[in-house]
Amino acid sequence: MPNQRLHTVDTTVTAFLYANEAIIITDKNNRVIDVNPAFCELTGFTLEEVFQKTPEAFSILPLTNRYSDHAIREECRLRDRSKHQVSYRSHDGQYYPGMMSINRVRDEQGRVDHHVIVLADLSVIPAHARHLNREVYFDALTGLPNLQLLTQLIQESIQHADQKQLPLAICSLDIDFFQTVNERLGAQMGDSVLAAFAQRVSHLLFGDDVLARVGGDEFVLLLHHGVDDTFFENLLVAIRQPMVIEGQSIYLTVSLGVTLYPSDHVQGDVLLRHANQAMYRAKQRGRDTFHFFDPDQDRLLQVRHEQRQRFIDAINHNELRLYFQPQVDMRCGRVIGVEALIRWQHPELGLLSPGEFLPTIDTTSLEIDLGEWVLAQALEQLTQWQAQGILMPVSVNISPTHLLTSDFSQRLAELLERYPQVSPDMLKLEVLESAAMHDVQAALKNIARCQTLGVGFAIDDFGTGFSSLTHLRQLPVNLIKIDQSFVRDMLVDANDMAIVESVMYMANRFDRPMMAEGVETLDHAKALMELGCHLAQGFGIARPMPPEAFPDWLAKWPHRADWQALALTSH
Repeated sequence: MPNQRLHTVDTTVTAFLYANEAIIITDKNNRVIDVNPAFCELTGFTLEEVFQKTPEAFSILPLTNRYSDHAIREECRLRDRSKHQVSYRSHDGQYYPGMMSINRVRDEQGRVDHHVIVLADLSVIPAHARHLNREVYFDALTGLPNLQLLTQLIQESIQHADQKQLPLAICSLDIDFFQTVNERLGAQMGDSVLAAFAQRVSHLLFGDDVLARVGGDEFVLLLHHGVDDTFFENLLVAIRQPMVIEGQSIYLTVSLGVTLYPSDHVQGDVLLRHANQAMYRAKQRGRDTFHFFDPDQDRLLQVRHEQRQRFIDAINHNELRLYFQPQVDMRCGRVIGVEALIRWQHPELGLLSPGEFLPTIDTTSLEIDLGEWVLAQALEQLTQWQAQGILMPVSVNISPTHLLTSDFSQRLAELLERYPQVSPDMLKLEVLESAAMHDVQAALKNIARCQTLGVGFAIDDFGTGFSSLTHLRQLPVNLIKIDQSFVRDMLVDANDMAIVESVMYMANRFDRPMMAEGVETLDHAKALMELGCHLAQGFGIARPMPPEAFPDWLAKWPHRADWQALALTSH
């Protein structure tokens, strides 16, 4: 029986005696020479019972997986530091999951002197569930904790971090393009790759850090120490090193998302969600990198999500409205159409303009939902006006997201069929120049298909893009609208006047009719007519109005002496 303990300095002895984790000291042949009180409490074994035995002899066994016990022992022999999932027999005679970290200590000549083994208890499994099979809590392929056990480990780690005022990092780790690897090598080889990958990452961890597999090629790390950019850069470098499996060299990279507790002070399931969000951001940045979750950015995203949900409610609860702004031919003073403009009749905030809510849904599928709602409402309004004897074409703005959907023309055809009394040429679609720039070929196809239905097209805000001349040549549009930002200041800004003149020159060269937006005064109208632009809309003619106000405005328009006089002077 032993009559003395390993000689160490006082501080080391204190740490050894009072550590929460079980610590085993073994000699160069891996036979026990000392254990601490935490080990005795955890396993029920005394030092006398395990002295000069190997850990396997008193039932600390590597978990059975694709790696044999022999392979693990060989790895321990070759590496100065290793880490393994194990099962150990507790004082109640039952087996529980643990994490065994082995550190080999060498003397000044580099010879193995002894080993320090830390056995961390992973059995946060509730007492009433301990009779269940371990498959409930561990991944069968890798032997790692699964999502069910990970959830409990996160909660325990949060409590530990709070009690000890220690940092905690939750990291979502996803293998890049693993599906391609799986398809190329086959499912069986893919499993081997996952098992080897899990083993490699486990060896890169410290102390009571945890690696879990939550599904497929998705893993989660719990790191109970301070981390920084350097730590994750080194982790990525280590993961990039080739793995030789069945004679093949396999190269993997990962995308890593990190959130830090208590900076991100939320519940465990939310921490995991935040780490996942950061991981997807790493993928968006090009993969093979890491990204830290930003709580402030997440709050902004959450607000944006709530705003979008509220906008869905606005569509479903009939809170949206179409207003209409007249368009005139200044040469004869005739109203030639109206542009449909969206408004939101918010129950608390009143009537909202597009700039107050459209940015919220920019580039999302809600743009398609809104676009289809506007088209249906425009056709419905055309039906009602026709019943009143008003035949007035309606122009509708189509977002790039909506225009470039593959079934845009098909859905438009189906919508027109629901309103057979409305001639398709009464509907005009306006597309931003940027919509054509995004995918010219797709835009060309959809515009051409819609034109075969009899629907006209205009380029809106022309001149604000980067390739106007190219688009003007390629796109078969029926009208070009000069952006109001140039028209509004053309009388006081020589640069804006030059842009308006250039746009009009190009339109004339390609034989495209033009309409000027932002016509606010008769002086604007006169200047545009002198330059050869005869179609206009703007506040000087009329502000956007609800549909019920349009018939009355239309009846009064011929009596607007100022504008009718302008028409007379053009002859």
